[in-house]
Amino acid sequence: MPPGFAPNFRLESRDATRNRARFYALSIELTLFGDHACARRFGRIGARQGRVLLGLHASREAALAELARLVAAKRRRGYVIVAAAPDGL
Repeated sequence: MPPGFAPNFRLESRDATRNRARFYALSIELTLFGDHACARRFGRIGARQGRVLLGLHASREAALAELARLVAAKRRRGYVIVAAAPDGL
């Protein structure tokens, strides 16, 4: 894992001209059975509830690779990282 890499991110995309205010939160979590999950939470900023998707992976490295791929894809689409938390696992 590269130095300074935080596996928990919150990204936002805001554009008042298009009435757009969205968030995308990514984290690595352990499942009940010891697998690693790349959790994605996303939706409109200020909404009561967003959506949640879990991608299950057998190893932490695979989950981190998926997280890095998703962060890069969202940044290409105009999302900005607003928070990154230190590694909790």
